Amino acid sequence: MSTFQRTAALLTLTLGAFASLPALAEGINYNQVSLRAEASQEVPRDLMIVTLYTEAQNSDSAKLAAEITTTMNNALNQAKQVKEVTLRQGSRNSFPIYDNKTQKITGWRERAELRLESTDFAALSKLTGELMQTLKMGNMQFTVANATRKTSEDALLKDAVNAFKARAQLATDALGGKGYKIVSLNLNSNGYPQPYMRGAMMMKAAAPAMDSAPTPEIEAGTSEVSMSADGVIEVQMQ
Repeated sequence: MSTFQRTAALLTLTLGAFASLPALAEGINYNQVSLRAEASQEVPRDLMIVTLYTEAQNSDSAKLAAEITTTMNNALNQAKQVKEVTLRQGSRNSFPIYDNKTQKITGWRERAELRLESTDFAALSKLTGELMQTLKMGNMQFTVANATRKTSEDALLKDAVNAFKARAQLATDALGGKGYKIVSLNLNSNGYPQPYMRGAMMMKAAAPAMDSAPTPEIEAGTSEVSMSADGVIEVQMQ
């Protein structure tokens, strides 16, 4: 290639690069501000979850399984009488028992769980006390029911958007702008807390009789949940 041809090619390339600059400039957005706003509220833990279990051991695995099944079936039939409570069978596991010296299996241990859920604390508390005459307490948890969660999320979403708009107007005024437009906006629930667990319960007698079932005292409490609004606005200058 001659010197003239190389110079012409370089000139063409340079002119082409300059010609693309306006197109790049059009893609640049000025006066953009990133903002974050948040709204929060106290939400009651209105769903009570109780896990009860039975556990036994026997050298005969078949007899052990029959014993566990009978205990769980009786508990299920009793719990089904309380319409306000939702039943969910939990895990059921069987483990071998070994002799310390020979390491041979000398028996079996089996455990089965029953999970109870309800927004009616009184009904579930009473049922729990009755079932604990044959079952043992695994744990008691309190969390936010799905219906309550949705209602609170809807309310928080509106509050978060309004808080973002208020902050956007504040930023616009501070910059001396005449208005703004929202470039992007992301709304995120900052996590509903994990179920609040109580491993031990205070018990109070339902009646002075010795055969009466004790009823657990309930202290569910509330949880603070929040919704964040993260976004970008473009301030329109005067």
